[in-house]
Amino acid sequence: MSKLSDRLIASNQGLLAETLPYKYEAMTENAFRFYRGTCDLFYEDLQCSSADLPPSPLAWICGDLHLENFGSYRGENKLVYFDLNDFDEALLAPASYELVRLLSSIFIAFETLKIEPEKARNMAQVFLKTYSATLAKGKSVSIEPRTAKGIVRDFLIAAEKSKARDLLEKRTEKKQRKLVLSLKDERHLKVEKELKKELKEHIANWIENSSDGPYNYKVKSCVFRLAGTGSIGVKRYLFLLKSTNTNNQYLLIDMKQSLDSSLSPFITVKQPAWNTNAERIATIQHRMQNVTPSLLSTTVFRGDAYVIQELQPVKDSIEFKMIRDQYRDLYQVIDDMATLTASSQLRSGGIQGSAIIDDLSAFGKDTSWQEPLINYAQKYSNTVTRDYFRYLLDYREGKFAIKETSPEVLEKKVPASV
Repeated sequence: MSKLSDRLIASNQGLLAETLPYKYEAMTENAFRFYRGTCDLFYEDLQCSSADLPPSPLAWICGDLHLENFGSYRGENKLVYFDLNDFDEALLAPASYELVRLLSSIFIAFETLKIEPEKARNMAQVFLKTYSATLAKGKSVSIEPRTAKGIVRDFLIAAEKSKARDLLEKRTEKKQRKLVLSLKDERHLKVEKELKKELKEHIANWIENSSDGPYNYKVKSCVFRLAGTGSIGVKRYLFLLKSTNTNNQYLLIDMKQSLDSSLSPFITVKQPAWNTNAERIATIQHRMQNVTPSLLSTTVFRGDAYVIQELQPVKDSIEFKMIRDQYRDLYQVIDDMATLTASSQLRSGGIQGSAIIDDLSAFGKDTSWQEPLINYAQKYSNTVTRDYFRYLLDYREGKFAIKETSPEVLEKKVPASV
């Protein structure tokens, strides 16, 4: 077995053996998908090469910033936004860590799609130019339908028009005249009877006692949910709630296990003393996003911390394949991503150790650090491509086979949408 496989197996210790095969298979799709599933390897490699990066101010970072971790969503104020949307790895860290993770994703995506490196480098330069300019101004910006352009505007208009009933039609079915979450959905897996009972009781208690929960709703159904790439292997459940005072009014609630950040073993920056990882994730998300998603909350179930939020009717993300199909339009998208990245750091500046806005603004005005970051990202993208092909060989030789998975899981293929 290769050293890479040893690292991957070690990094996935503690994840659910029943669903880990989904993750390993998903990572075979292409180098970009492999990159999404190996955030911890990225930071392990970065630790060995961090001396190559110029100094940068401390900032709150989402920790896993890449092209597909921006998307549209409906906020708690019922308006739609485009913003960073994944905070599982979020920590206080040098701002450059966030940037080089995103820049590497640009180079890897372009290489995967066989687009010449010069175009990737141009796109990386566009990102850093706008990021720096936004920091230099010292004022955060949000993106909503009235201010959005191009692809992002299309996303937000679609999100505005989306209806909860459309999501229900995709995720549910009628059984004995009752609406339940459908196991025909390739992203849904059956939950064992006793566990399902406990989960439903737990969410019922959350609804009744949490100030973040929805009023006058009852739990009707529960399934195990698959989503993402790096997140496959964590415990994640989807609940169908029904209003007790409005006919045919339903909510879908996502409850996702919160683990340590992939960055935490490799960061020396002192972190706040969070009570749980769920508190860390939700608190940093509140700080970095302009408006948080509906029903964002935390809970502890069977000793594990979870983040709860409403499942979105539409949560469009930038798929890296758009680079090939809509290359000319992508400049505006990258510009928006850069603006939002800088804005998230400005918005959360001066809190529990993060740099104040004056320091972030000064960092934006000094552009001498940009080229070293681009050079590191381009070089690292070559490392990821080599690792991906090494991974494919090991995967096809059965190095990642897991014997203790249940028959139910083995009956299903990895959903293309996961």
